[in-house]
Amino acid sequence: MNKRMITGKLRTRRGFLRGAAATAACAIVARHGLAAKAAPEASAKPDSVINGVHIGCISYSYRGCGINTAEQTLKALRQDGLSEVELMGGPILGYIRSAGKDGSKPSTEQQIARCADLRKMYNDAGVNIHLHKMRFGKSDEEIDFNFRVAKALGCVGITLERSLNWAKRLAPFADKHKIWVAFHNHTNNYPVMDKLDPILACGKYIGFNFDTGHYVAGTKGKSPIPVIEKYHDRIVSLHLKDRTAKGGNLPFGQGETPLKEMLQLLKKEKWPIYGDIELEYRIPKGSTPVAEVAKCLAYCKAALA
Repeated sequence: MNKRMITGKLRTRRGFLRGAAATAACAIVARHGLAAKAAPEASAKPDSVINGVHIGCISYSYRGCGINTAEQTLKALRQDGLSEVELMGGPILGYIRSAGKDGSKPSTEQQIARCADLRKMYNDAGVNIHLHKMRFGKSDEEIDFNFRVAKALGCVGITLERSLNWAKRLAPFADKHKIWVAFHNHTNNYPVMDKLDPILACGKYIGFNFDTGHYVAGTKGKSPIPVIEKYHDRIVSLHLKDRTAKGGNLPFGQGETPLKEMLQLLKKEKWPIYGDIELEYRIPKGSTPVAEVAKCLAYCKAALA
């Protein structure tokens, strides 16, 4: 596939959002004892584009702490200083399918219109929704709806679990809408290296949401960097987490995932690949997912300095 076409597609569809300052992360870190003196929460729009690399998080990272709605998720992202997000289906559907004042459920067209409202709310706050992860229905109409949601939210793609059957099913829709389908790997179904990964042959908008931590654990310690180098023109985003060869999940910088080297590679090559924090290690006593995501972002900033 033409690399220039893919790169141009990603760059034009991202709608890169640059804020005036990136102090929100410092504020949340300070409140949790990571700085000598507490700092007030920043009111400026967040900016987590670091030396050209777009760092965000998957909203799954905020699970288990009462952050469920689109509004609550946006507040957490702003507290952490993140201007990019892969948004899960829960907050999206909760926002677009809420009943009206008369108790009636919104129509399909009304739901798409609400997606545009959701995008505006996030964009006005300085946050870009670059991917969504919402379950696909089985019918053509339900599948098409997911792609329309992606367009209305301003996403470059949709993520889901790796499946050759789904790749074949979704490829025509991806071609029609010019929206990426980015397949997410686990420890037992990562991209192959001895040949072109067969899932990519299904369509030109079929790509990867490459989970680098799962790759390290699944391969018993292999570096994900060769995978990124081989498939960089088909990788829409990376999931950033630090795992060990034995499968442990650890705070950033304590495992065996070469996070710094991967981020430096994106910086050097200027590949339009999003780096999304996925918080999976155990939350320390007295901390919160919001505070831990801020620590992960701080690590990424230092790695990209």
